[in-house]
Amino acid sequence: MKILKSATVLTVFLLSGFFGTAQAQGRPIHEIHSMMIYNFIKYIQWPSSDQSQNFVIAVIGDDEVYNTLNTWYGGKLRGNKKFVVKKFGSPSEISECHILYVAKGSSKDFDTIKGQLANKSTLIITDKPGLGEKGSGINFRTVNNKLAFELNQKVIEESRLKVSGQLSSMAILI
Repeated sequence: MKILKSATVLTVFLLSGFFGTAQAQGRPIHEIHSMMIYNFIKYIQWPSSDQSQNFVIAVIGDDEVYNTLNTWYGGKLRGNKKFVVKKFGSPSEISECHILYVAKGSSKDFDTIKGQLANKSTLIITDKPGLGEKGSGINFRTVNNKLAFELNQKVIEESRLKVSGQLSSMAILI
């Protein structure tokens, strides 16, 4: 019942046009991206072999998203794991993480970043047209003046992640 309720909330949240409404009311895009990153976590399953004590969300190229994620979610629990939010200044700093948000400003380094995370169960989330096709798991994009997201199923499978059908049904599949 809890899964059905969560799926219903996500569906209503995404279909209600929240993104366009939130932007119209002046909610900054970094807050919207932060909320969505957190909500994606609820609908993605990482391999059970992951024995780490923390669930690491990392950001490269956007201090506002990093600060928002850290303020809102840093230290909270996900099951028995604590959320830890990290900021990387360059691709060479990238270390183990469950999610890496690559902001537009760092998209020029996308190929290097992707190479750093090859064969790891890391969800790469981007915010630049074309990066979904190029290999990010989720890519934000604007459709009809509303925020939407692309889901690259092949990349998700290669990362050994499992995405719920509810999240897939809300995405632009590529």
